[in-house]
Amino acid sequence: MSDSSSVVAEPSATSHHHSDDHPRFLAHHFGSPQQQFDAGKFGMWLFLITEVLFFSGLFCAYAVYRSTHPEAFANADRYLDSTLGATNTAVLIFSSLTMAWAVRAAQLGQKTLLIRLLTITLMCASIFLGVKAVEYSHKWDLGILWASQFNPKDHAAHSPALLVLSIPAILATMITGVAFAVSRAKKSPIAAPFWFCLLLTSVAFFGGVGLGTMVPVIEESFTGVKHGGDHEESHSEQGGDRSHGHDEHANVAQGTDAHAGHSHAAESQVSEPQASIGNGPSHLLGQAEFDPTYTGIFFSIYYVMTGLHAIHILAGMGTIAWLVWRSIRGDFGPDYFGPVDYVGLYWHLVDLIWIYLFPLLYLIG
Repeated sequence: MSDSSSVVAEPSATSHHHSDDHPRFLAHHFGSPQQQFDAGKFGMWLFLITEVLFFSGLFCAYAVYRSTHPEAFANADRYLDSTLGATNTAVLIFSSLTMAWAVRAAQLGQKTLLIRLLTITLMCASIFLGVKAVEYSHKWDLGILWASQFNPKDHAAHSPALLVLSIPAILATMITGVAFAVSRAKKSPIAAPFWFCLLLTSVAFFGGVGLGTMVPVIEESFTGVKHGGDHEESHSEQGGDRSHGHDEHANVAQGTDAHAGHSHAAESQVSEPQASIGNGPSHLLGQAEFDPTYTGIFFSIYYVMTGLHAIHILAGMGTIAWLVWRSIRGDFGPDYFGPVDYVGLYWHLVDLIWIYLFPLLYLIG
């Protein structure tokens, strides 16, 4: 992405010993800005390798579990909204474009463009988290949780999950709004535009919430298929079966039939779903539905992987906000743009991880 040869003109070998010739951001232990840039980039690549190894362990866990319980993954596909996942993928890919463009703007010394592109990247990250908050809250309301907590319901409960997930964004909007108003009143040339950028980022979260809420509605208007319809229909059918007096079906759905003391009830519960669903892929769905514990373990992996990815998104937002501050201060230009380049590499890796997560989690069916 960057052209290291254009980092800076080579100073004299002893330039760092003389304050007059010493580049502004050259650390004392480096002989030249080029050496500092190369060392920084090498360190960033080492860090990214550790990140790849970290997520590789999670992907290995995913591969092992999928190979041993393919039915759980086939069943879990019904509970994930691939349209929302695709929307978030598009948002992150666009943020990678703006981040790469920001690196180029820093190299060319285009200060205003750099600030705007970094702010847009921040807003994309915030939109991503807003959409993710809608997904998480919807799953919480439906009981689509992790491991033994996986207990899908026929209809979503009205819980304050989305409001709880939005509290950090609400606080951030209030804080950045006040900070912007104060700094603007003081006519601060750096703080005022900085807090304004962060205010836009905070508000963008609610844009993501609106996007995550509207996308399923728009999808339904075009396709005529209600999101999660299969899931709800399936459970409605199960509810109909229960209405015939087989209360023990509830125990099957909760995986409690594994207890030896209820062997007779378990046998009857096994035979009915298999007989009604038949062979083939639907047969696998019936198997997974019969023992939801396996699907619950899938969602344990889902929440761990997407949650850790979201934490990396937040870390990236923190470093990009730091770049915005320094960009407003005028730190970056053709002679010094290393930090923008390093953070850009990190952001591209975070986006790349999501590009792997999206098909592995959302398109498995």
